[in-house]
Order: sequence, then C-alpha cells, then structure tokens
Amino acid sequence: MAPDDTVLLTERMRLRSFRVEDLDALWAIQRDPQTMHWYPHPFARGESEAWIQRNIERHERDGHGLWATELLEDGRFAGSCGLALQQVDGESELEAGWMFDRSLWNRGLATEAGRACRDLAFGPMGRTRLISLVRPDNVASCRVAEKLGMTVEKETMHARLRHHVYAMTPVDVEA
Repeated sequence: MAPDDTVLLTERMRLRSFRVEDLDALWAIQRDPQTMHWYPHPFARGESEAWIQRNIERHERDGHGLWATELLEDGRFAGSCGLALQQVDGESELEAGWMFDRSLWNRGLATEAGRACRDLAFGPMGRTRLISLVRPDNVASCRVAEKLGMTVEKETMHARLRHHVYAMTPVDVEA
C-alpha cells in the first residue's frame, strides 16, 4: 500500500503527491491532443516523466506543487491540480493550475480542486495573492479561474504563448 501522501481532500477527490507510478495515467492525459490544445504540443512520454519528477521536487522543496488527483469513489487517476511558483514578467507568483482527463471535463472537478488549492494558499500558507495563467481561448479554464474569484489583471507571454494573468487576493474570495 502506498504511503498516505494526501495533501488535500475535497468532496470528490484526493490531491496527493505525484508518484513515479503515475506516469502511464498522466501521459494518457498529456498526450491527448484535445487536452493539450492550449499547450505548445501534446507531451512525449519523457516530458510527462519530467513533469512528475519536477513536481515531486517542488513538493519536497517548497511544500507545494502540482499534485495528482484521484476520484474518491473509485481511486481513478483524474489529473493534476495544485500550486506552483511561476515567473511572470520577472516576478515570482504562486499559480493555481489544473489539468484533468478529458472524459471528466464539465463535472466541476477543476473548480472543486482549484477552490481547495485557493483555500490552502490563503489559509495555512498565508499567501496574499494567487494567480492563474490561462490561454485566452481556453474558455473552460477562464471560467474556472472566475469561479475561484479571479479576474483578468493583464496579458503576458508564457512559454512563448499569450496568456491572461488571472489574479486574486483573499478579499476576492466569495463569502
């Protein structure tokens, strides 16, 4: 049995540290052209492997990163959601990010996991600002950011692609 590496629990999901054994499930998501439409390209297996390693290292170093998400009902690997430091226009920013298996889209999972990450950032982590980098044509992710309480602050280039910088402070969290 795997160690209890749970970071957050939501009503329907468990967010936990990535494991090397997650590679096949993550790569199935990251090689899907529809899922990766807003990235420069679908990932090769090695890119998914590097993603996992990078997030394991982030979690160990920073206490946060992107985490694996599992459905509580059946333990199925659902995708990734979490908090990671990003460089935006020369500033270090804490970003909430999400990516879910396409078969699970339109079920509110990204919003549910994103809210848990937002609450962690503004609660126990004591952060005063949270962003999300979203491609302007990624309407679903724009909507998730808005449901979290974020608004578009500006546009920037990230990974050589134009992104909205959605931002919020604890004041923006809905009561």
